[in-house]
Amino acid sequence: MVLDKLGDALKSSLRKLTGKSFIDEKAVNELVKEIQRSLLQADVNVKLVFEVSNRIKERALSEKAPSGLQKKEFIVNIVYEELVKFLGGDHKPLDLEGKKPAYVMLVGLFGNGKTTTAGKLGLYYKKRGLKVALVTTDTWRPAAYDQLVQLGKQIEVPVFGIKGEKNPEKIWKKVSPKLKEFDLVIVDTAGRDALSDDLVEELNGINTLVKPHETLLVMAADVGQAAEKQAQMFHDTVKVTGVISTKLDGTAKGGGALTACSVTDAPVRFIGIGEKVEDFEEFKPKGFVGQLLGLGDLEALLDKAKDAIDEDRAEDLGQKFLKGEFNLLDLYEQMQAMKKMGPLNKVMKMIPGMGQMDVPKEMLDVQDGKLTKWRFLMDSMTKEELEEPDSVSGGRLERIATGSGQSISELRQLLKQYKQSKKMVKMFKGAQSEKGMEKMMQKLQKGQMGGRMSRKKMKF
Repeated sequence: MVLDKLGDALKSSLRKLTGKSFIDEKAVNELVKEIQRSLLQADVNVKLVFEVSNRIKERALSEKAPSGLQKKEFIVNIVYEELVKFLGGDHKPLDLEGKKPAYVMLVGLFGNGKTTTAGKLGLYYKKRGLKVALVTTDTWRPAAYDQLVQLGKQIEVPVFGIKGEKNPEKIWKKVSPKLKEFDLVIVDTAGRDALSDDLVEELNGINTLVKPHETLLVMAADVGQAAEKQAQMFHDTVKVTGVISTKLDGTAKGGGALTACSVTDAPVRFIGIGEKVEDFEEFKPKGFVGQLLGLGDLEALLDKAKDAIDEDRAEDLGQKFLKGEFNLLDLYEQMQAMKKMGPLNKVMKMIPGMGQMDVPKEMLDVQDGKLTKWRFLMDSMTKEELEEPDSVSGGRLERIATGSGQSISELRQLLKQYKQSKKMVKMFKGAQSEKGMEKMMQKLQKGQMGGRMSRKKMKF
């Protein structure tokens, strides 16, 4: 996940708080100081840090916990609520309803990933059923047209532009009549090293012609606290309605960009979280903070799952797993879906409670590698062996291992994982009562599930 260091620091602060037997003013002050330190290290503006930390402190000391909720649990919730508010509050999706086509214009300086972002945004909405077109009006960067064409081919979305034309307004007038059949048109504009007079004039001209429904500023997260000034300058020029923060996975200081923009009229709408065209998602403060604090983000997890596996098939698989009737073919399909959802360490943090467990990142990386090896092993099995894993023994072990290029040891681990998965299902079926759930959690904490999870007890 992005801003891993910030998330680790915040979770550590909350663990210390919830580990205390008594919560007094001293404990609250210690928590607030650690939150301040964590946010400052993530390059968040000093003034903003003290504003949010003072609100957390004031609420923690003055508000009473509701009945049935411990004070420490209530304070965790206060931290969550204040950080969500700090990052923009409730998420507002782009206003594309009732517009055909809806025009979205991307603006920004050189080197912020604007053209790549046009492709990512196009794929994001194509997956959601919209008919998308990309338009390039960038006449300054020689490779801009060719780059967008290549991206268009990759995501199978048409690209419009005029290679070699130096006037962006002429490009728009020429291609705009061809765009009426689309649901969404994404317009990539030119950038400069700075917001110069000629860029302002160019943006004003194309903005007047396009009349975009949404104007999004594409800005790299490593710009840090300078993001606020940059966002305001573009907003004054073309009325920016939102920000797309790119390269958020490659910096520990992305907090500056996220928070600076959230307090302007241009909140962060999307974030780029990797180099692949699929590494792109809507910025939803509630889910983002949930992941930072180890509380999970079920909405993001479900979105990824929908992209990875057909809904009807997911329901069928769910029924099989609940009944304990699944075989290696089903496990194989589940593994393929998991791989599409991204690295395990990212998926784990979306599952409520899992982000709080002290699972080393190295362990999750190894598990990702195992999934690849296990897919090779399954490809070497017959249909009968996939449907009846218990039949794999003796000479079959050596044949499958040799055919897949993997060791017999890896094959035994796969079969062991299958048996453990069936045991896991039985345990969940037996955990219908509160006592049953307590027993299951105790087994999880003691490592009796057969995995190598940390045995440290969850603190909150």
